[in-house]
Amino acid sequence: QVQLVESGGGLVQAGGSLRLSCAASGRTFTTYSMGWFRQAPGKEREFVATISRSGGGTYYGDSVKGRFTISRDNARNTVYLQMNSLKPEDTAVYYCAARNSRGGSAYPHDYDYWGQGTQVTVSS
Repeated sequence: QVQLVESGGGLVQAGGSLRLSCAASGRTFTTYSMGWFRQAPGKEREFVATISRSGGGTYYGDSVKGRFTISRDNARNTVYLQMNSLKPEDTAVYYCAARNSRGGSAYPHDYDYWGQGTQVTVSS
C-alpha cells in the first residue's frame, strides 16, 4: 500500500511558477515509477509527466514539454513537479500517481495508487 499526498497548489498569475510536491508513505517508494496527471472541469484526466523508479527516465505531455520538470528524491519519498511559464490553460486539479513498475506510463489505468489532488489556478 502506498498513500500519496500532494501539496503546493495555489493561485498564480500567468507566466509565474509553482512547485508541486507529492509525499509517499511506506518504505517501498523506489519500487514505484511516478506520474503527474491533471483534470480540468468537464475534461478528461490528462497526462502531464512521468518518472522512472531511479529518476533516470522522464517523459512529458506535449502541452507541458519545455515548461514543466518532474523529479524525485528517493531519500525523502517525494516526487516534484516544477511548473514554469504557467498559462491559464494549465488550471486544473493535479494528481500524483504511483505505478508498481520500473518505467512510467502516460495512461491513468496503468497506475496503482492516486493522491487526492491539489488545485492549481492560473489567472490571466
